[in-house]
Amino acid sequence: MSRIGTVMRLCLSALALTGATLPAARAAALTVVAVGASNTSGWGVGAAAAYPARLEELLRERGLDVQVVNAGRPFDTTSGMLGRLDAVVPDGTQLVVLQPGANDLRFFGTRERRAANIEAMVARLTARGIPSIVYDPVFPREIYQWDGIHITPEGHARIAQDLAPQVIEALKPAAQAVKRPKASPR
Repeated sequence: MSRIGTVMRLCLSALALTGATLPAARAAALTVVAVGASNTSGWGVGAAAAYPARLEELLRERGLDVQVVNAGRPFDTTSGMLGRLDAVVPDGTQLVVLQPGANDLRFFGTRERRAANIEAMVARLTARGIPSIVYDPVFPREIYQWDGIHITPEGHARIAQDLAPQVIEALKPAAQAVKRPKASPR
């Protein structure tokens, strides 16, 4: 069996076993939603080692009362992300990190459609008053697992480190609003 066939069979089996649900939200002053595919979800490393969880740890270490919700879904494409965007990004979200991945091209999509979907997601979020960061770098080979598709725990830590300053900057207005004391009635 080909390497790709083996990877696909493993991915489909795991998807069927895990389902695609989001963890229950806990109360935090600021909410960031990470939207993406298998790398966002933590494929091969688990959700606790995936960049959304690592990013939350870094932000909390820096004093932000933040929850980073992992809305990654294995095998997703930008079309799928666009279709589920409103369902996974609740009202009141302060920021979305969009990591579109490469599944569009892997699953016979076009670069043009991928770019149009990313633009549509950013526009939809902007219309809702939610800022976004599109995180779409070309990753170096050494951060990938054996399959050449999914990221290692060290790679996820590196992504969280890369994103932290951008997220902190993007959250400044929301963090200031949370810190402002409410006026007392007279």
